[in-house]
Amino acid sequence: MSVGYKDDQNDWVTVCLKYLLFVFNFLFWMGGAAVLGVGVWTLVAKSDYLSLLASSTFAVSAYTLILAGSLVVVTGFLGCCAVIREQRSCLSTYFICLLFIFLIELVAGVLAYVYYQRLSEELKQHLNHTMTENYAQPGKEAVTFAVDNLQQDFKCCGSNNSHDWTVSKYLVSGQAEGRAVPDSCCKTITPHCGKRDHPSNIYKVEGGCITKLEKFLADHLLVIGAVGIGVACLQLVGALLTACFIYLLYKEEEEDFGAL
Repeated sequence: MSVGYKDDQNDWVTVCLKYLLFVFNFLFWMGGAAVLGVGVWTLVAKSDYLSLLASSTFAVSAYTLILAGSLVVVTGFLGCCAVIREQRSCLSTYFICLLFIFLIELVAGVLAYVYYQRLSEELKQHLNHTMTENYAQPGKEAVTFAVDNLQQDFKCCGSNNSHDWTVSKYLVSGQAEGRAVPDSCCKTITPHCGKRDHPSNIYKVEGGCITKLEKFLADHLLVIGAVGIGVACLQLVGALLTACFIYLLYKEEEEDFGAL
């Protein structure tokens, strides 16, 4: 095999890798946009429900995705510049960034999966206590707002059922002004509509709000986990392509140096 043939073959492989990296960067940007979008969507959609959760794992997973998505946008631009200029130093920096973002997204995916496994138990242990002990209490405006939205959005009343409110501080302290349940339990909210807890007036959903909130959060966690781990796997492919490209450039530099 001639030296000229080897050079042509190396050039062909380098060009192919270069275009593959461009394609990867496009997919990388799209993946970054998806990661960023999912993170923002998770926090914006019903973000007030976060005050009803005992742990911050759900929010941490979303913030981690937002961080990773933002880094992807910057890193994707760096990757394009590095491939165009064919500089090993820039490509090495790009390679390290890919691995760093891979770890961030993997952490977000694992956190989402772990929290998904214990979500039901956490809600069963803490949601009823949070609703009955903190609703309409001084300094707990965020919880009150979240509970009212929860009951209206999911058309439910109480953590397990409407009877949960009978032992709440809200009713026991007399703040309820004769209400049997908060007004947000009513199908049509009017002042003091919570005084009548008949099924025709309030939401009587089997399983209460806990089942509705659990499904809502579980769906979000599955999306967070799938997007985080999916894009992380995509970045492993990109890191492998980048490593091959760096190696080819190194070999070319060695051959050019040897020819001098």
